[in-house]
Amino acid sequence: MNDIFSTPKESIFYEDNKIYVAIAFDSITKGHSVVVWKDDISDINLLNSNDYEYLMDVVEVTRKTLMEFFNVEKVYLVYFDETQHVHWHLVPRYQEKGFDVFNHQTEKINLFPNTEKLTEIFKKNHNKMILEN
Repeated sequence: MNDIFSTPKESIFYEDNKIYVAIAFDSITKGHSVVVWKDDISDINLLNSNDYEYLMDVVEVTRKTLMEFFNVEKVYLVYFDETQHVHWHLVPRYQEKGFDVFNHQTEKINLFPNTEKLTEIFKKNHNKMILEN
């Protein structure tokens, strides 16, 4: 298995039987997060339509949570398949535009002090999405 499952438990701010959402431990910006599919699926195209929709709903709730918590107007959604495991990177955009945000060196994060508040905001946004649908 790859590094994706060595995510520190204290970095996780949402988890269920299919997915977990965490602050990235190799972060390029403050708030850089990952939404990780727990089952060993190598490519997003291999998910059935219900699982794909569920994954994207969680990505959307995570995006709204990061925008609210970090007070940013944009969060970039990035899907790479180099690890051969389904996961999304969500990268808050602060002052930079376009690809400039990706010019940062990654920084190892060891402390995750905001996960309780992120969990609270995530749950609020998740409940709101459920009510709207």
